[in-house]
Amino acid sequence: SYVGPGTMMNSGPIDGIEVTDAKGRENPAIAAALDWLDENDAGEETINFRLRDWLVSRQRYWGTPIPMVHTDEGIEAVAEEDLPVVLPEDVEFTGRSPLAETPSFVETVDSQGRPARRETDTMDTFLCSNWYFYRYLSPQLDTAPFDAEEAAYWLPVDSYTGGAEHAVMHLLYARFYTKVLRDLGLFDDTATIMEAHGREPDVAFDEPFKMLHNQGQILGEERTGDHVIVEGDWDGNRFVARSMTVDPDATPSSGAVVGELMRRKERAMQVYDGERLVNVEVPDDATVSIAAIPGDNDIHQLKHHLEIERMSKSRGNVVNPDDLVDQFGADTVRTYLMFAFEWTKGGPWNSQGIMGSRRFIEDVWKIGTVEYEPANADGDESVALHRRVHQAIDRVQNGFESFKFNTSVAALMELRNSMTSAARSQTVSAQAWDEAVSAFLRMLAPIAPHISEELWQARGGEGSIHEAAWPQYDAATAAEDTITMVLQINGKVRDRIDVAADISESDAEAAAMASERIQELTEGKTVRKVISRPPKLVNIVAN
Repeated sequence: SYVGPGTMMNSGPIDGIEVTDAKGRENPAIAAALDWLDENDAGEETINFRLRDWLVSRQRYWGTPIPMVHTDEGIEAVAEEDLPVVLPEDVEFTGRSPLAETPSFVETVDSQGRPARRETDTMDTFLCSNWYFYRYLSPQLDTAPFDAEEAAYWLPVDSYTGGAEHAVMHLLYARFYTKVLRDLGLFDDTATIMEAHGREPDVAFDEPFKMLHNQGQILGEERTGDHVIVEGDWDGNRFVARSMTVDPDATPSSGAVVGELMRRKERAMQVYDGERLVNVEVPDDATVSIAAIPGDNDIHQLKHHLEIERMSKSRGNVVNPDDLVDQFGADTVRTYLMFAFEWTKGGPWNSQGIMGSRRFIEDVWKIGTVEYEPANADGDESVALHRRVHQAIDRVQNGFESFKFNTSVAALMELRNSMTSAARSQTVSAQAWDEAVSAFLRMLAPIAPHISEELWQARGGEGSIHEAAWPQYDAATAAEDTITMVLQINGKVRDRIDVAADISESDAEAAAMASERIQELTEGKTVRKVISRPPKLVNIVAN
């Protein structure tokens, strides 16, 4: 019989109904059949979840021991006072179940003191990873999985961070496990405490995580391969090398293969000569000469082309963070990672990009250590810096809360520019400067914790900067007094003027028409319409 898309036939009441590839009620024929069965009391629609038992035991050493013992009369649980069952250390790994081959672990007694055999399977590690976030609440508690008071305060989990692959494995299991613990009554005391504080416990124990964030991945950096000159001879469709040279000043012979080294696997290589990929074999006796690397050279010093792809040792595109920290410092590396990539997307590594973060950290040090003694403070300049600080507080805080850390760092870099200018001009009051530096360092602390702490201490900050209060945002302080309004004629920008931030629509139109540039360009024309969007835009339609 035919089961593909088409039209139902020889099917009684549903003849002529369209059949599609859709599943369930999305398929018109299935929907019609279900409706007919229901209307005629011949059947009802159900959902088949296809659930299977979860096999949680493993014949492995690494895992939580299953606390059961086997007796002549059956299986019984290990007494509570004998928990937890601890893995033995005197095991031998022979390829068979390690615990089953360890008599000191296997041989035990039952509740009556009779010889018994301990269960030698361990639990799948997924089983334990399903509820670790509950154990984090009370890691030292040895009478219960978690403390009810702690659980009532912290649960549910506000934000879960993990790879997208967790959605169909760990998160699914953790959600299932939470519902099992709820049904077993392990959250009853916690629920009572939550209700006493006006919180809804059903929400906390029905879904364990309020928010999910999937982090992006930093990819390997694209790299151009060495420009090689390969001297040798053709052998069928491959070129057998006598020598390979990497030297921009070298002159190749007429029969040489010249181009970018695209791939290399041991002594088999591919060189792109501008038209095609040439397969090159490099025998053991072939010579390698690399002008930029003094001394004897070998093929392992040749650099082949790298595409933008996942980092791996086999591809040779791994960036070691320890090396970066040694070279640039942890704060620079952290700042670059938070600034250069959208947190949820990631992107390719850029070796040159980290230099911008290094210069930013150097400027932070200058701001925190400059001798600031203004001779003639300007009140307007002080107010302007105070405004920019509060604008930065808003942007940085919003970036942190929305996991858009790159926008937070961008806001701090813009504030750095304003503060660097203020440090040069020395026209901001000492009080405004100190308040700005204090807020700047506190906002920077989550990104660059070490330099922030050092400067905080050097400037006489109280306690650790990481325990200091977050700067409080004031919308009124952040509001601009004046804004640059764009003036357009027929949709094209013709002028810009500064206007009050609260300018009215009529005043905005009047200011636009008073512009000398606008008057010049509309002379002899009829103004048909004025579209006003104060304080940002006025568009004049004229012909």
